[in-house]
Amino acid sequence: MILTMLIFAVVLLIRVPIAIVLGISGIVLLVVSGNGDMLINSPQRLFSSLESYSLLAIPLFMLAGEIMNTGGITSRLVTFAQKFVGHYRGGLAYVNIVANTFLASIIGSAAAQIAMMTKIMVPSMEKEGYKREFAAATTASAGMLGPIIPPSMLFIIYGATSGTSIGDMFLAGILPGILLSLAFVILVAYIGYKEKFPSKPKASWGERGMSLYKIIPALLVPGILIWGIVTGVFTPTESAGIACVIALIVGLFLYKELNIKDLPSIMVNTAISTAMVTLLIAMANIFGWAMTFERIPQAIAEWMTTISDNPIIFLILVNILLLLLGMLVEGIALIIILTPIFVPILPAYDIDPIHFGVIICLNVVIGILTPPVGSGLFLATSLGKVSIESFVKAVWPFVFVSIVVLLLVTFIPSLTLWIPSISK
Repeated sequence: MILTMLIFAVVLLIRVPIAIVLGISGIVLLVVSGNGDMLINSPQRLFSSLESYSLLAIPLFMLAGEIMNTGGITSRLVTFAQKFVGHYRGGLAYVNIVANTFLASIIGSAAAQIAMMTKIMVPSMEKEGYKREFAAATTASAGMLGPIIPPSMLFIIYGATSGTSIGDMFLAGILPGILLSLAFVILVAYIGYKEKFPSKPKASWGERGMSLYKIIPALLVPGILIWGIVTGVFTPTESAGIACVIALIVGLFLYKELNIKDLPSIMVNTAISTAMVTLLIAMANIFGWAMTFERIPQAIAEWMTTISDNPIIFLILVNILLLLLGMLVEGIALIIILTPIFVPILPAYDIDPIHFGVIICLNVVIGILTPPVGSGLFLATSLGKVSIESFVKAVWPFVFVSIVVLLLVTFIPSLTLWIPSISK
């Protein structure tokens, strides 16, 4: 096991893609543990790990996000946010957060959201007098909302891995997502007052009404999805297909910015993104399979239970572990590796798996902004054209308030469980 972890760390540090790192580590672990003859079953494990109906939602939600981005929804959301909050001091920073909050209810992927909004918001904020590193930090932090506000790919993966209801996970993410968004707004208000950020003239109520009217079709997507899941009209997986249909209708016939000729490139982008995620899931399954044969998950679980039988202490230790691992391991891989380890011992601490799922996903999204592996960090710095050092200085207040929200969600379970409970 020590040799496997050493190889894992070395290969990860030389920037080999995490999917390949997980595959190599899993194979090495099988060999050094004397289970090399099981390698013949590895291809079957790769395919069987993807034979989950719930995972079908991932490419469909990615497709819906690509269609909506091409169909003009993003620009309308930014305009809407600007009309309502752009006149406050630091208005464009508020616009950034509000627009990302709306986009989070459509896209569900932090990486896609950060990449999209960095190209739009960072140049606009710099033009208005904001520091480029602050603009990039605000955009990347607001992009964290993507995997928390439903629909969320992380919730789908956690639900498929743990056997938890994905519909309940979607509902459980609503309040934490809103809370995280409000925390960022309060932080921007404080920084804006301190730094004397610029503001814009106030838009008239007529302009606000027109911008609201223009985004109503875009709001149909999250509205219909949440209504359908809550009422049981369709499953979370089926809702992804519904989202694609609505996105096509809105883009082709209402906004009329989506052309049939755009569909091939949309399909190619979706296929590439899906291939990256599914390869990661398959390779992580090989790694988890090898760990199971070595009884490593059971050993970790037994060690955790020997430290304390207090659920609060347990959750504090889990948060510390996840925040540290989030600096080194990609989020989806972290969920796939750790979920089978922790979920079986949750009943011993009387912790709801839905509540725990939101905690683990919040930890993961915080990890996207922390070096050395944070994907959001590298997306924001490369697309925003800022140095990692200046970005880290600008983003740490957002990471701090995110951890505060994480602690609130950890120790107030009703923040995650209230909406799922009233929907039943």
